[in-house]
Amino acid sequence: MLLSDFDYELPNELIAQTPIEPRDHSRLLNINLSNSSITETKFYDIINELWDNDVLVLNKTRVINARLHWTIDSGKTVEIFLHKQISDNTWDCLVFPWKKLKPWKVINFNLPNQGDVGMSATIKDISDSGRIVEFDKWWIEFLEIVEKLWSIPLPPYIKEKLDNNERYQTVFNEIEWSVAAPTAWLHFTKELIQKLEDKWVKFEKVLLHVWLWTFKWVETDNILDHKMHHEYIELEQDVAERLNKYKNQWKRIISVWTTSIRVLESFALDNWELAFGSKDTNIFIYPWYKWKFVDWIITNFHLPKSTLLMLVSSFAWKELIKKAYKYAVDNKFRFFSFWDAMFIKK
Repeated sequence: MLLSDFDYELPNELIAQTPIEPRDHSRLLNINLSNSSITETKFYDIINELWDNDVLVLNKTRVINARLHWTIDSGKTVEIFLHKQISDNTWDCLVFPWKKLKPWKVINFNLPNQGDVGMSATIKDISDSGRIVEFDKWWIEFLEIVEKLWSIPLPPYIKEKLDNNERYQTVFNEIEWSVAAPTAWLHFTKELIQKLEDKWVKFEKVLLHVWLWTFKWVETDNILDHKMHHEYIELEQDVAERLNKYKNQWKRIISVWTTSIRVLESFALDNWELAFGSKDTNIFIYPWYKWKFVDWIITNFHLPKSTLLMLVSSFAWKELIKKAYKYAVDNKFRFFSFWDAMFIKK
């Protein structure tokens, strides 16, 4: 299966730079697999599509301030990007320029307007990403200092500064540790969620911490040669038991964004039931994948040649997804992190 099968032309002006206000006023492209129809509406109209037979599954992760520009002793500015946690206080980090941060160099991070050293870090080793960095603060204290010193790691295609970092957080966020948001949930407001709950739509929470390699380019011509990244996932026992009950009652399991899909399909058994627990997953979903648990999908428009586009093309068929993306481009939908949404149903 060729990488070129998942490419499409996207004008730069369609890459959204700022979020829609209110969140649920983004556009929604409806794809109906039963008749191959493509229709357009507003995201808040999704309330007309969902009923008490539906279960929305969301990712409760929260984005941390993972990006820092810092001036080191030599007066040079470096950039450190928390990429993936290795242990309680050690991270694999992207660093720019990497030559300025050699192994065993110690960096002190001073708190703003105080002059005190808030945290120190030691460059422990070289990694494929950049550097292995050990910090001298752990967990809550580490996160508190990171919140003061570092910034939200917006994707590189967003050039405008975000005035309110909470606009890059979902309204369901709970557990900090991701470097990117599960962005399909950015369309939901608390008011819309309340209206859906009033219709007896069910909500369940799973966890996947999004690491930077989620957005890694596929570099092999044959996608089957691509080495998939690992991400940490959790599915609690009571959540799995409720989802299994809903499935047995023929309720529709609707996964919101690809992170929730990766959790559910990673824990899915061959008998249409879920196991539970915590682990790393490197599940790779592409056309001809045998779906085990997810019934419908709410997602966004994904990067050309990305594994996320391959995942969506597996749920629908490839030619229909190409048609939908062409419609979105021709009708000037907003793409990527602050993008419009897509609802794929059978």
